[in-house]
Amino acid sequence: MKKVIATPSVTKEILERHSLFAKKSYGQNFLVDSGVVEKIARHAVISDHCVVFEIGPGIGALTQWLCAYAKQVVSFEIDERMRSVLADTLQDADNFTLVMEDFLQVDLAAWVDRYRSQGYDVVIAANLPYYITTPILFKIFESKAEIAAITVMMQKEVADRFHARPGSKDYNALSVITQFRCSVHPVMKVPRNVFLPKPNVDSAVLQFRFIEHAPLADEERFFAMVKACFAMRRKTILNNFTGCCEDKAQAMELLTRAGIDPSTRSEQLPLDAFLHLYEVYEHESGSKRENQSLAGCRPKAE
Repeated sequence: MKKVIATPSVTKEILERHSLFAKKSYGQNFLVDSGVVEKIARHAVISDHCVVFEIGPGIGALTQWLCAYAKQVVSFEIDERMRSVLADTLQDADNFTLVMEDFLQVDLAAWVDRYRSQGYDVVIAANLPYYITTPILFKIFESKAEIAAITVMMQKEVADRFHARPGSKDYNALSVITQFRCSVHPVMKVPRNVFLPKPNVDSAVLQFRFIEHAPLADEERFFAMVKACFAMRRKTILNNFTGCCEDKAQAMELLTRAGIDPSTRSEQLPLDAFLHLYEVYEHESGSKRENQSLAGCRPKAE
């Protein structure tokens, strides 16, 4: 490997050589600890026939290690300044492809299918800008693409919510919705002093892997119900769930039927409890829709 990029001296040398500075609008903070980037790459590349889609390669600190472990690395970059920088820093990497495009705008499923059809596992790796972590992850989650693993660094506070467990202060609707889709595994904590410039918060690396389960009748309806149940954190689930129902009496009945104590707060309930509540809720709603449909088809009395 050429000189390791993720050190303070080499990073400063590259920035000076290309007259670069970190853009706040892109949430840029350059990693300057080779041990951190090497560990992220090692966890991200889960097999010996992996193609890695990297989001935001920057000057190539993580990319360099991904290229060392993966068959191919395809990096999506929005900052036009990085085109010439990466041509310099990764000039020896013959398995690297740069795509100058906003990741939020790409047809991810089409990109994944291109490499899956060649027999590769496709994984995603990134040091995500803090301000856009959730939109990027939900784009991936909702793409329906066959992605084997997603290994990303993000603000520690956000990471805590993604893998929080019931009863913890960080457990919320984001936790439930994410854990419905994926298993979430903490990889490592990353202190703020391994970045240049140094951010105001610490980071963490998580790995997500999709879970196969029986499809719900309407995922969006389930997600909307979960969000409603967490609408006011200090309120009981009865008060919050009432917003999904005709009135409090109906909410009480459905919660009781689902085996949930109406005085419980949502942050105490595991994913399975929300799934069971949704089944009861959807069955009730479906029955009402069916009855309304049948009523509409009945002939008028003579």
